[in-house]
Amino acid sequence: MAKKKAFVLRLQPEMLNALEKWAADDFRSINGQIEWLLHNALQKAGRLKKPSPQQKESK
Repeated sequence: MAKKKAFVLRLQPEMLNALEKWAADDFRSINGQIEWLLHNALQKAGRLKKPSPQQKESK
């Protein structure tokens, strides 16, 4: 699995509260929820590479 890189993210308290609630509703951590949101947005915008057939098999 690819190594993840940590970074600081500053959010308005209202946005953080909304993310916490949404993450809890989806049984995710806040970090997991943010990753999920970003992944979906990148896919929708066509900004992610399509996984190669080898990558699909390894999952």
